[in-house]
Amino acid sequence: MEQPLTRKQREIYEYLQQNQAMFSEAPPSLDQLCHHLGLKSRGSLHKHIHALIDAGLVAPIDGLHRGIRLTPQHDEQSENELPLVGRIAAGLPIEAIEDVERIEVPEQLRSGNPCFVLQVQGDSMIEAGILEGDHVIIEKRSSARNGDVVVALINGEEATLKTIEQHPGQVILHPANSAMEPFTYRPDQVEIQGVLVGQMRSYL
Repeated sequence: MEQPLTRKQREIYEYLQQNQAMFSEAPPSLDQLCHHLGLKSRGSLHKHIHALIDAGLVAPIDGLHRGIRLTPQHDEQSENELPLVGRIAAGLPIEAIEDVERIEVPEQLRSGNPCFVLQVQGDSMIEAGILEGDHVIIEKRSSARNGDVVVALINGEEATLKTIEQHPGQVILHPANSAMEPFTYRPDQVEIQGVLVGQMRSYL
């Protein structure tokens, strides 16, 4: 199983992506990367670079002597990747914890609009077939129809995954678990961050 990238490894990769045009003729040196990332030791940079090489995201040039470059095959794969931005409660609302990571998502599981991925925690949506550990694909939207499964931010602090019911003066977030009660809020307490459009599950 491939190891997920660390925050620093993702930062190196994103720096290469963002400056790909500039680096097409003159790839960045290790000294440039150290300076950009605020690393004092080449040794720690080498560790991150080798992790990116092992992941197939970058390739060394002349054994790292001339720097590194993005691999062509990953340029194609990146089109199928979405940001995995954290964990979401399918239970009592908990904070959505942001991680710097990306995950490959088949095209048929996402919409044509901007999307992101969250990993489910809790069991309040089990009767809708959404289980703890599942990855849900969320289309970024600030509005939803009644009956949609949404990511709702409560009081600007805590995010939860629930079925939404909206009325003048109140918003009801319904779990899909008969042992749990719905939550009722004022409209100003609930901010819709997106609507569920897809779901992935690992059986490993």
